[in-house]
Amino acid sequence: MYTVREVAKILKLHYDTVRRKIKAGQIKAVKIGGTIRISEEEVERLKRGE
Repeated sequence: MYTVREVAKILKLHYDTVRRKIKAGQIKAVKIGGTIRISEEEVERLKRGE
C-alpha cells in the first residue's frame, strides 16, 4: 500500500492531482487510520495507462 505522496512521485504527478483523481473515482483508494492508501495493483494499473 502506498501513500498519496508516494503515488504522486511514482507517477510523476502533483500530490493534489492524485487527490483529485481519487475524489473523482479515477484512482481506487482506501482510508486506513485517517491516511489514504493506494494498492500496489492500482499503481501498476495506472503505470500501464489503464
